[in-house]
Amino acid sequence: MPPEVSQSRALPVITSVQFSCSAASGTSTELDGTARRMKFPGKKLLPVLVFILSCLSILRLLKIAIATTSHSSSQAAALSSSIQRECSSPSECSKVQSNAPGVELGPHRTAANSTLLAPKEFTFLSNLITRKAPCNLLVFGLQSQYLNLSSINAGGITLFLEDDPYKISQNKADSNGSLIYKVEYQVPAKKAYKMLKHAKENPSCAPHKSLLQQSTCNLALRNLPQEVYQLKWDVVVVDGPSGNAPEAPGRMSTIYSASMLARAGKTTDVVVHDVHRTIEKWFSREFLCEENLVSAKGQFWNFRISHQSNSTRFCSSETVQIE
Repeated sequence: MPPEVSQSRALPVITSVQFSCSAASGTSTELDGTARRMKFPGKKLLPVLVFILSCLSILRLLKIAIATTSHSSSQAAALSSSIQRECSSPSECSKVQSNAPGVELGPHRTAANSTLLAPKEFTFLSNLITRKAPCNLLVFGLQSQYLNLSSINAGGITLFLEDDPYKISQNKADSNGSLIYKVEYQVPAKKAYKMLKHAKENPSCAPHKSLLQQSTCNLALRNLPQEVYQLKWDVVVVDGPSGNAPEAPGRMSTIYSASMLARAGKTTDVVVHDVHRTIEKWFSREFLCEENLVSAKGQFWNFRISHQSNSTRFCSSETVQIE
């Protein structure tokens, strides 16, 4: 009898064990099914996540671009406000505010063109003229410091080309016998890239094709005083027009024309100011060439160019790539 009691008590245990195993097995089956169901939608979620992340990245880039554009626009607006206004007399010109708060400049005068040369820059230019004097000196631009070059170049010819009538009226009395001419520049600085592309693609802009006054190149200055074309220049200084805003006249044509005049002479020093600016840097490298760069001081670059009547290129190697 005792063995039978033991056997009957073991049955529920076995049954219980079997039930637990079935339950466990059922649970495992459910988990496997759940896992399989979770894996299936996971594949569809991956492209959605990629799309969301891509949208966030694009939105971030747009935000940065908008901020940059806004900053550039505010800078352009600030510069545009300082463009010189053409007028018949100084009294008719409106007063222009400088970028510095609380600083008011005189009629027709801006912060950009009222800035004088740094002492080291003027010394650099003075030393160059002293070594060349008496010589033929052509200056694109006019300010009081430049008039001192006339005294240094005693016995030579000093000629200034300026587009601002106010600056001419302010400095003409102290010209020291220099020739000062009013000129016009038509091309704004914002068209610099278009003008450079034209010059590189148009054979008429090559240095050997024709004299500057007869050139059909869009960069050529053909309406300058006759003395400019007739004389052989020893030194040409490019510090005009202002080129201090997108709508202001740029120095594309003056740098190109200076290079053409230099190649028509024997050996000419061409000195370009404000070479920290993009236009001055681009066009100097393209038409005056780094291979001719002999010295620099402050924001001046001094190129020395020899007579090259048979040359078909400005520089021996490509400088500015245009696409």
